Parts: sequence; C-alpha cells; structure tokens
Amino acid sequence: MKVKTFLVAIVTTFATVAIAQTATESTIFRISSAYTSFPDTARANGHNYNNVLYTTAEHYSDSSVLIIIPPGLAVKKNIDLVFWFHGWGNNIDSVPARYDLIKQFVASHCNAVLVLAETAKNAPDSYGGKLEQKGVFKLLVNDVLHKLKAAKAIGKKVTAGNIILAGHSGAYRVMAYIIQNGSVEIKQAVLFDALYSEVDKYTTWIQSSPAHQFINIYTDNGGTDKLSLQMMQGLRAKNISFKSAEEKEVNPALLKTNTIIFIHSLKAHNDVINRPDNNFQLFIENSRILTSIY
Repeated sequence: MKVKTFLVAIVTTFATVAIAQTATESTIFRISSAYTSFPDTARANGHNYNNVLYTTAEHYSDSSVLIIIPPGLAVKKNIDLVFWFHGWGNNIDSVPARYDLIKQFVASHCNAVLVLAETAKNAPDSYGGKLEQKGVFKLLVNDVLHKLKAAKAIGKKVTAGNIILAGHSGAYRVMAYIIQNGSVEIKQAVLFDALYSEVDKYTTWIQSSPAHQFINIYTDNGGTDKLSLQMMQGLRAKNISFKSAEEKEVNPALLKTNTIIFIHSLKAHNDVINRPDNNFQLFIENSRILTSIY
C-alpha cells in the first residue's frame, strides 16, 4: 500500500503526533506512549536467545504506537478499538506491509480504530513487558484516546467501547496477560497460529462471559495444533461448546453464529493472515462484536 505522508504539529503532553494519509483516505497517527511493552526492567540488559544477545537499545526501547482511523468512521459516545500484536522478528512498521493489515482493516468497513503497539522489536521474544502488569493496558487505551482527542479525531467525551485483541505467533503471551491483567474487558480475541501457551488464561476468560468471542486459527507447524487440540479437549471436559472447522469451511455465517471457534488451516505459519485469503478482514468484518461503517 502506498502511503502519502504529511506532518501536522499537534502538541500534547506526551508527544508530537505525525499524521499520514493513505491512498484509501484512512488517517494514521504515529505516537509514543509510556504504556507500551518497553522499555521494561526485565529487558534492561537485553535478551539472550540461542546465544545471541538482542540489545535493549535496538530491540527493547521503542514505545511507538500506530493508530489507524478508517474512512467514514462514525463516532458517537464511544469508539471500538482493535489492537494488533505482532510476533517474533517483526515490528509495527513491518507487519502492515507484510500482512496487508491496514488494507484488510479498511476493506472490512468495521466501525472501529486499529491500534498497533510495539512489543519486542525484531526479536525472538514473546515477553509482553509492561503490558503484562496490572492495569497498564488500560493506561495504554486511555493514552490512545487522549491522542485522538488532542487531534480532534474524536470528541472530548468519547470513551472506549468494545476492545478486541488480535495477533500472530508470539503475540499469544502479551494478549493472554492483557486479558488477565489489563483492567479492561476484552470482548474478542483472535489468534493467528499463536496458541503456544497460556491456555488457562484464555479458558478462564472464555468462561467469564458467554458474550466473549474466541477465534483460533492454527496450522500443523510448530505446536499450535497440539495446544489447540488440548484446549478443545479441556473445553469439552468443562461442557463448554465450541465450533471446530477446516479453514475451507469458514464463512460469514459460521463466524457470526459461534462464539468459540477453532479453525484448522493447511497453510504455512506466515500465510494464515493474508496468503492468499484475507483472513484478518474476514474475521473482523464478521465479528459478533464490531459493527459496520455502512
């Protein structure tokens, strides 16, 4: 996606915000927040993985956040937010292009704002930093709203509406801890080949409300298949109903009529988001939680 960028000086108590206009007329804010994953004391000396040191300066010091407002967004008393968290070896600038995230989000016509908060940047690390701590995610949500209000993108009295978490691969951990400790209700969680651990946190969240929607698409690569099967077995033992389907069987009706969905994909790990099927778009535009702009 080609992006035509221009700068607008908007002085807030936190940062100067750069606004970009995409070819599809969505508005993109790039801001900094004290309530992202890093810096964090647990990575003050970097992180060793396979005898390689991933330094704090290069991988654990970026507190950037991208906020994408789709064209035609209708804001009343509150605004729904979709947070995307990337996996290993990526960052919030690489994943929109690699997985067509912004393009898919705009094409979904969801009446919501997309937020990408940086975690471990270009590193093999699932640790969620400060976002694993009690209440920090709530502060990030408030920070996002503050920036939008300062830019006059939303009204001063607008509050957060439904909040959805979505992520790929190593994002499973930060999402699970946000669900447990974020101090705001998460209405929907979407895992793209990401169920590597934290099954107990997702299960507890599912049990906490029949309105919570959980979508887990998994492949036969790397272990998410084993954990997905184990989680389904655990749900059966608790008499919690769910839908299990092959990816080719997924359609809008299935997504709209089920709250807990396990989808088996024959694709490779990095292909479940947008190659060739735009699954991110499909899942959110048929969310039981979000509404459409049109």
